[in-house]
Amino acid sequence: MPRRTMQGVVTSKSGDKTVVVNVERLMKHPIYKKTIRRSKRYHAHDEGNAVKVGDMVRIKECAPISKLKCWMVVGDEA
Repeated sequence: MPRRTMQGVVTSKSGDKTVVVNVERLMKHPIYKKTIRRSKRYHAHDEGNAVKVGDMVRIKECAPISKLKCWMVVGDEA
C-alpha cells in the first residue's frame, strides 16, 4: 500500500523534532453543494529541527514514532 503524502502549513513546534502541520482540503457539501474548507492538524517528525512556524511543508505517512506521530516531514515547499 503506498504511503500518503500531504501538503500543509506548520502551525507550531511542539517539542524537540516535532511540528504540527495544518492540512486544508476543499469538499462539496452533500446537500447544499457549496464548497467548504476543512482542516486537520497532524503531528509530524522533523529530524534536524529544520522547519519554522509558517513554512509550507510536505509530509509523508510512516510507521508510528510515538503516540501522536505517524507522519514525517519530507521537505519544504518554496
